[in-house]
Amino acid sequence: MHVLWLLVSGMCGLISVCAHAGEADYQLPWCDAAGGVAEYVLPDRTRVDCLTATHAVEFDFAPKWAEAIGQALYYASQTDRKAAVVLILRSPKDERYVRRIEAAVASAGVELDIWPLKDEILLASEKLKK
Repeated sequence: MHVLWLLVSGMCGLISVCAHAGEADYQLPWCDAAGGVAEYVLPDRTRVDCLTATHAVEFDFAPKWAEAIGQALYYASQTDRKAAVVLILRSPKDERYVRRIEAAVASAGVELDIWPLKDEILLASEKLKK
């Protein structure tokens, strides 16, 4: 099993309205910065969120961690790339989903790179509310 942790932060500088950002608001700038192809269409008409030279990357908000695993593994199998998930964390509580995906991947013994993406501006605003 190979799990690579890459913490990407500060994406909100590239996103106009972080608090209400959709998946594509994270996916498109990330994919562009990684030199990938966003929304790469496979022969069966499914779409890889970002296809790089080395990875088939699935983007999902943290609560959808389980779904992201299956999609990333499928896209990797269809593209001969490594599977990866960018898990978008919008709240400090979302860290629990990182632990869940890590445990599931370890238990299954699959190769999946997990890259948590913290929405720093949103997380900071949550702290101010306390």
